Amino acid sequence: MEIDWAHFTPWTSFGGGVVIGLAAAALLLLGGRTLGISGILYGAMTGVGAEFRWRATFLLGLLAAPVALMLFFTPTPPHFDASMGRIALAGLLVGFGARLGSGCTSGHGICGLSRLSPRSLVATPTFMIAGFMTVYVIRHLAH
Repeated sequence: MEIDWAHFTPWTSFGGGVVIGLAAAALLLLGGRTLGISGILYGAMTGVGAEFRWRATFLLGLLAAPVALMLFFTPTPPHFDASMGRIALAGLLVGFGARLGSGCTSGHGICGLSRLSPRSLVATPTFMIAGFMTVYVIRHLAH
């Protein structure tokens, strides 16, 4: 494995992790809700009234934050080693897995583990191992 030192961003990654942790803690402490993006998205698509409003506001904040950040920093253009079709398929599979696993990586990995949720203690290593295996198969075995 080789690190792409030109695009290695430990401080911005650390900062992003701190912001995610603060958002998860604030949502739990102030709203009594667990931060899981797939659940928030699903609830926004199916919810009504106050339930819809807080979810939609949260999702709009997720979309607005990178736009606001671009006012102060020049973003590095993304580079993808896969076609848009493969990326779309991957997104659909992740969405299916989130529904199948009763939560996504943010819900289980950030909030579930910190609450010592038994389901999250099983789900998080499961999707991490599945991700490692998928990368290994695609990068090393499927030529």
